[in-house]
Amino acid sequence: MKPVKKTGKTTEVTQSALHGVVISDKMAKTITVKVVRMVQHPTFSKIMHKVTIIKAHDEKDEAKVGDQVEIVPTRPLSKTKTWRMVRITKKAVKKDEVQEVTI
Repeated sequence: MKPVKKTGKTTEVTQSALHGVVISDKMAKTITVKVVRMVQHPTFSKIMHKVTIIKAHDEKDEAKVGDQVEIVPTRPLSKTKTWRMVRITKKAVKKDEVQEVTI
């Protein structure tokens, strides 16, 4: 996970970034992102999935549910929103675009 710094029109790597999937885009200029990370249990050494739900700022309202996005920390924008979306890494497949397979 590489950090991002905006300089003019380009984006450079400088601070910690997270990758996740958008699970809600119903708020104005805000998305809810699910970040999954794998951690090892301290006693049993089993690999577990930990899920973190983060609210992030989406200035252009371009992210939709199912999109994979990259987010970076920023100054507090509201009570619960301290992350900003940098870019959409992968768009979600719409139901209209999925072709049905008949057997």
